[in-house]
Amino acid sequence: MLDETECEQARVGRDPAYDGRFFTGVRTTRIYCRPVCPVRPARGANVRFYPTAAAAESAGFRPCLRCRPETAPFCPAWNGSRTTTERALRLIDDGALDSDDASVEALATRLGIGARQLSRLFAKHVGASPTQVARTCRVQRAKRLIDATDLPMVEIATQAGFGSLRRFNTVFAEVYRRPPTAIRRQRPAEDPLTRRRDRAS
Repeated sequence: MLDETECEQARVGRDPAYDGRFFTGVRTTRIYCRPVCPVRPARGANVRFYPTAAAAESAGFRPCLRCRPETAPFCPAWNGSRTTTERALRLIDDGALDSDDASVEALATRLGIGARQLSRLFAKHVGASPTQVARTCRVQRAKRLIDATDLPMVEIATQAGFGSLRRFNTVFAEVYRRPPTAIRRQRPAEDPLTRRRDRAS
């Protein structure tokens, strides 16, 4: 469980040590941010804290375009004996739920547990379901590719793990409240990231 007092201090102080360990949802804007977001901190009464980006999105918040949650370091707030959840998250990040024939049941089998147990672990430690985490991972991959490359959207959709361009456009718009082409048009003329085309072998 998140310590709200600790999270509030980290948020107001923009403490980089907490970057990736939690996300802040602002009720008035319906946007979620990293603790290091450069925007002026919202009033404490208007914020809620979430252990993962997927949990914030499940609660109805969209990603901040200033602090870019998709670039936050992966620093899970659970350790020690909770290795099953960590393993599941790594597998999801590697695309275990991206293919058409993928399922939570199959993922649970790979981990040696039942699907219900896996769902309970995610509810407890992640604050979102495995499918929601997979969706957030795909959208975040796509967002990084939009910002860092000039790849056409159909290639971005494929590399991010979406089964089709249509599905990519739909999910991306649901998360960001705007289509991916609009995000690309807003990209600064001098992007701090090196723009390049991926030449994946």
